[in-house]
Amino acid sequence: MSLDASAVRRWCRVSLEALGRAREEIDALNVYPVPDGDTGTNLFLTMEAVVQALEPEDGTPAPATLPEMARAITHGALMGARGNSGVILSQLLRGFAEVLGAEADPTGVTLRKALHRAAELGYSAVVHPVEGTVLTVARAAAEAAEDTGSEDLATVARAAADGAREALARTPEQLEVLRRAGVVDAGGQGLCVLLDALVEVVTGHADAEQRPRHLPVPERPRCDRREGPAYEVMYLLDAPDEAIPRLKDRLDRLGDSLVVVGGDGLWNVHVHVDDAGAAVEAGIEAGRPHRIRITHFGDAAARREQGDLAERAVVTVAYGPGLADLFESAGAGVIRAGVGHRPSTREFVEALRRAHAREVVLMPNDPDSHAVAEAAAEQVRADGLQVAVLPTKAEVQALAALAVHEPGRRFYDDVVAMTSAAGATRFAALTVATREAWTSAGVCQAGDVLGLIEGDVALIGQDLLQAGIEVVERMLASGGELVTLVAGADAPGELTERIVAHLRHVRPEVDTVVYHGGQECYPLLIGVE
Repeated sequence: MSLDASAVRRWCRVSLEALGRAREEIDALNVYPVPDGDTGTNLFLTMEAVVQALEPEDGTPAPATLPEMARAITHGALMGARGNSGVILSQLLRGFAEVLGAEADPTGVTLRKALHRAAELGYSAVVHPVEGTVLTVARAAAEAAEDTGSEDLATVARAAADGAREALARTPEQLEVLRRAGVVDAGGQGLCVLLDALVEVVTGHADAEQRPRHLPVPERPRCDRREGPAYEVMYLLDAPDEAIPRLKDRLDRLGDSLVVVGGDGLWNVHVHVDDAGAAVEAGIEAGRPHRIRITHFGDAAARREQGDLAERAVVTVAYGPGLADLFESAGAGVIRAGVGHRPSTREFVEALRRAHAREVVLMPNDPDSHAVAEAAAEQVRADGLQVAVLPTKAEVQALAALAVHEPGRRFYDDVVAMTSAAGATRFAALTVATREAWTSAGVCQAGDVLGLIEGDVALIGQDLLQAGIEVVERMLASGGELVTLVAGADAPGELTERIVAHLRHVRPEVDTVVYHGGQECYPLLIGVE
């Protein structure tokens, strides 16, 4: 397996998905430098910015070569870095990409150099490096990789991942706050997730043994944060390179956890201070700060004005205008998405805040969006909102959940009822193949109708109507009282009518409901309850 442009793109995507799964566990490990429980979320958001830079949705051509991808990774991480951990990660990625982008055909030797450069830049970014953190883990990974002396990518990647895990296990011996809490370093755990993803990409399979299922987490409440600066200040800074040493000196005297990364006139600045205004003024003196973010480490819930908030709201994703109208008519807030555009964390956050409610039920309606939705929920929970993310995988499940939504119930009871209704709804869809491909139902040709049940191709047909009938019949074979049909933008006019007529004839005991969803790519969505 090579580490070409395609593999690097896949590594970033696999890393993002893995961070999404590990986010809550990593958040729970976060006791240093501030026990604010957001390291996993910040790493996820930083990596999400990298993936968005590699897979632009605004029509911009995606980077195709290693040099182009290296620039995209560096810029995306710099612009999207969140928190202390995210800023350090951006520098690790910068070093890694810098070496990969200079090689036409990366080998194990290239990977060894890339890991070394990543650790080197990581240490250089932190004004006062501390051992027992992600920096230690990054250096151990680089040293373990170098010790192999190998040119084989898989050998080097496995050695780096193993070395990182061993170093991670030793972090409580190096940092007293970790030892007292009984945890390993959160940022180091996040880096191990990325290295495990790298092993998966270069070997073609995941090594489950490298991923502990249960990480140690502290038993005491997370609110007992250490004495220290009251604010986290972050901003992007347009400034000449020669202005940065003075900026670092000023910020170093103001606070701690100072990290400044970037170059070529664009920098990402992170610091913990008591005087947030002075930290911003230091940036103004150096250049032009923008995207300024100031976070108080205190209880955000106590600071949030909640007097005029609604008690509860529902937010859901719609992939068609008809579905959006349907959800809105049921009282839900809607995030409009489409083919090739899944909602980003920022879009989820904006929608949750726009709901203006103390309690929010969020339905992503797509398994690949669940981790993003959870990351967004974690952000707004810091503002005092109570958010429950339902594991809805399709819009027909959201329709079923909305049907039992009762704002007058206790929040927990309402979430349980909605989750139960969604889980009891099996889902399917019809689409048309655009090219020859292998599927779980055999080989399909361009123009074939594919019937997907629970996300897997269950049948290949030639006719939308016959395929639709067969999918519904297969689903009803295991029971069902209500069939929901959602017609897409390309659905023939009589498609849903003829399926309904068929059901009334052969299954008169089954109720049917039909909606016009207007979704692209899927002429028909099907739900069975």
